[in-house]
Amino acid sequence: MNEIRENLPDLLEQTAIMLQIVGLGMLFGGLAGLVVGTALYVTRRGGILAQPVVWWVLNALVNLVRPIPFIILIAALQPLARVVVGKGIGNEAATFAIAIAATFGIARIIEQNLVSVDPGMIEAARAMGAGPWRIIRTVILPEALGPVILGITFAVIAVVDMSAVAGLVGGEGLGNWAITYGYRQYNEIVTWMALVVIIIIVQLVQALGNMLARKVMRH
Repeated sequence: MNEIRENLPDLLEQTAIMLQIVGLGMLFGGLAGLVVGTALYVTRRGGILAQPVVWWVLNALVNLVRPIPFIILIAALQPLARVVVGKGIGNEAATFAIAIAATFGIARIIEQNLVSVDPGMIEAARAMGAGPWRIIRTVILPEALGPVILGITFAVIAVVDMSAVAGLVGGEGLGNWAITYGYRQYNEIVTWMALVVIIIIVQLVQALGNMLARKVMRH
């Protein structure tokens, strides 16, 4: 118990850092992924804004970035991180890499869920004179919102996993703390403290996502 008490301040600090990295990564990656995923859906062949060239470029980009293991991606993005956030190492660089990875992962999640929207509803909106942008805002996105929330929930949990690799570029957080002060120093208490907190966070995120999705799908 004494060892747990001694490590508690560090645990709380590293938890806060991890939540900040995950939160900012999801904020920027989530918004960008929503835009890219929606663009993939509406520009595909037969879409309401069909643009085969645009769809091909976006699809190729998503297919190129998404399969790259994050531990390799975070290292490869260091030069770009220096340009965008001014640092190639640290929490800022880790957050930038997470945002990029989240963008393309979420984009595919969004696209796959929008495909499930009933085409008849889109045609009905068209018949009533709604333009493409209005259809996107009032029909396509609202109809797919429940499954999209579940997909975003999965993405948040994946980003929590990604944050554990932040130490590769000098970032902090629970994952790096567990590896540096737990695994490498043979301190099982630190490792298990980090593990328990991560499990609790993941369970809370999943429960919140499920609850929100149920509420949206009921309406």
